[in-house]
Amino acid sequence: MTHAFPTSFTTWRRPGLALAAALLAAITATAHAQDFPSKPVRVVTPFPAGSGPEVALRLVADKLSKIWGKPVVVDNRPGASGFIAIEAIKRAAPDGHELLQMDNAQMAAQPFLFKKLPYELLRDFEPVTPILRNYFFVTVPVGSRYKTMADLGVAAKAGPGQVNYGSWFVGSPGHIGAAMLETATGTKMTHVPYKEMSQLYVAVGNQEVDWAFGSAASAGAMQRAGRTRYLAVAAPKRVAGFPDVPTVAESGGPAGFELSAWTALLAPKGTPKAVVEKIQKDVAAVLAEPDLKDKYAAMYYEPYFLNTEQFFQQLRNDSQRYGETLKRLNISLD
Repeated sequence: MTHAFPTSFTTWRRPGLALAAALLAAITATAHAQDFPSKPVRVVTPFPAGSGPEVALRLVADKLSKIWGKPVVVDNRPGASGFIAIEAIKRAAPDGHELLQMDNAQMAAQPFLFKKLPYELLRDFEPVTPILRNYFFVTVPVGSRYKTMADLGVAAKAGPGQVNYGSWFVGSPGHIGAAMLETATGTKMTHVPYKEMSQLYVAVGNQEVDWAFGSAASAGAMQRAGRTRYLAVAAPKRVAGFPDVPTVAESGGPAGFELSAWTALLAPKGTPKAVVEKIQKDVAAVLAEPDLKDKYAAMYYEPYFLNTEQFFQQLRNDSQRYGETLKRLNISLD
């Protein structure tokens, strides 16, 4: 299954009726936005309580509740690859009072990982805006013989399949990202999947695997304990808090290689455009507040806001990158 992104809009050929309809729609949409929110807002998240993306969402929700004068309640519905949370919002009233948090893997990778999905992103939801982003580090044991990405690439080319890497499950962003790296470097490495993140980075620290992708939040405990180190970061520039960690490009390449995770807010399909735009505007204001930036930085996140067209473009880019890799891997999770 692939998502179709909007490329054109149909035009009503009777100008008088079209103008009247447009005016009526604009008046109705403005009224919706002026009234919003008229009751508490619920944001359903597939992430468990206390997890990084969920905590970051609560920070945004608390600030929105102050702006809106209505409670913004975070409802945790973890499990089943996010399908439980998605199903809870898919058929909700399209008025902006029911929102959903999803990550980019759910939005862009799942259509290629599952033959049958209980949802279709752009058929069932209106993208609102991302709220956070973080980049992945190439994590190696502290005593690893690899000092640069060039070292890793040379070893992988010299012995196809002899260099191994771990991820937290088959089809995870860490797995997909490593497969992208293989493609970009013309190498073949061996994938070792683990059941959960904590097991993975302990395995890296114990030199059970040569390397793994990890965020500063997920891989940070072992790095701070001196068991692992960051070889490079898959970002366009060095990231805050880690000025001594080079980018992948700076460490020997490949040039332009990036791997990030981000989460976003979505609304049920049919939510008025004016309501979506109001939520966007208010979320942008919240993400710009210095204290929220500081709290995000402490979690190794950066505030990440996109308008609707930018959001669509980001989805196109991720969908293309993930799709090409997953088709090559021929993975199916159902």
